Amino acid sequence: MLGKIVIANRGEIALRILRACRELGIKAVAVHSEADRDLKHVRLSDESVCIGPAASRDSYLNIPAIISAAEVTDAVAIHPGYGFLSENADFAEKVNQSGFIFIGPRPETIRLMGDKVSAIETMKKAGIPCLPGSDGPLTEDYDASLKIARRVGFPIIIKAAGGGGGRGMRVVHSEANLHSAITLTRSEAASAFGNDSVYIEKFLENPRHIEFQVIADTHGNVIHLGERDCSTQRRHQKVIEEAPAPGITETQRHEMGERCVRACREIGYLGAGTFEFLFQDGEFYFIEMNTRVQVEHPVTEMVTGFDIVKEQLRIAAGEPLSLRQEDIVMRGHAIECRINAEDPVTFMPSPGLIEQFHMPGGPGIRVETHIYNGYRVPPYYDSMIGKLIAHGETRLGAIARMRTALHEMVVGGIKCNIPLLLDIVNDKAFEAGGQNIHYLEQKLGLKP
Repeated sequence: MLGKIVIANRGEIALRILRACRELGIKAVAVHSEADRDLKHVRLSDESVCIGPAASRDSYLNIPAIISAAEVTDAVAIHPGYGFLSENADFAEKVNQSGFIFIGPRPETIRLMGDKVSAIETMKKAGIPCLPGSDGPLTEDYDASLKIARRVGFPIIIKAAGGGGGRGMRVVHSEANLHSAITLTRSEAASAFGNDSVYIEKFLENPRHIEFQVIADTHGNVIHLGERDCSTQRRHQKVIEEAPAPGITETQRHEMGERCVRACREIGYLGAGTFEFLFQDGEFYFIEMNTRVQVEHPVTEMVTGFDIVKEQLRIAAGEPLSLRQEDIVMRGHAIECRINAEDPVTFMPSPGLIEQFHMPGGPGIRVETHIYNGYRVPPYYDSMIGKLIAHGETRLGAIARMRTALHEMVVGGIKCNIPLLLDIVNDKAFEAGGQNIHYLEQKLGLKP
């Protein structure tokens, strides 16, 4: 097993990784910005190293500082968590070149799947269904782009090849808006991702967002852990996730899961990853592959009993997968609510001092959070301050437990989105299940 690792992240995922290290007897080094000295995992880790000022670019995105922290603490591996550098192929490459183990896929795989155009081409070759589109990046020839759009059929969506996290995309409903949409998306892509390459895909009007969790070791073993439904989202940002996905049959789960496993074998995938799909009229269409652990991984863990983060650490140590595909059995239903420090109406971030904090409990309840009484939420990072997960024998049972847990949870001193989450889980449309990705925005009266 790995002797000591650096946790190159912050917040709840850093604490989640630390706990997995504790269970496996691995020493952990917390790297942190100047603003994060009081994070729970920093206080609890075996060692900690300050890697820079509050700004992410000077700390959590500072590759030399993170590698230096591994060097001075004699760590052997680096876990990137999610966000920040987790899907940065250059970072993974530099970690390996510096003599450390990157706890994640190989750099070439991250690079391949990080470019959405190359990812789609690769998935098509691997037999994964994809949306009709431009089959490559758009050129500067607008007439050629117009022909592609007409062939695909409006509405279409312009996407940044280097995009992700719901950014770098624009829906186009008519030819009149096509030129400006391409120009604006190119400009945004260049600014946000350093890559102005964009492509066209058919825009589905009423899809659901379904994703499959996979994990692979260095011995050629690959398994899938079933699917999650992430359709409850706002502005392409997930708000509530659940597993298994309502309405997905055992046959569909087996067929798409096996396709994802075969695709992983073809690209030589390593570690944990997620295939994301749009699902409409009984058909799956590939969106992208996330080459890291997902925010919503706990719902899969709750229904399968499989610890994804511990398995990441074992794989990095060279161990084979601890379970085979036939060992994976989905039991019950799990729902996760993202707890954000934000106004539940305006969605404006609400950093500040946590004056009162009470975690809910009871059967089937799991809380993943780094906050505590007296903790000050900084204004520099993502507003998510925790995740609340409820598991039940049935979906309705899980929803009932989630309602109770949300009522019990107290976060005082700042605004948070618990009232919005309660509104959603009390909604008859959500209770019915199978809502599409536009459900929440329509409920809130927001323009798509």
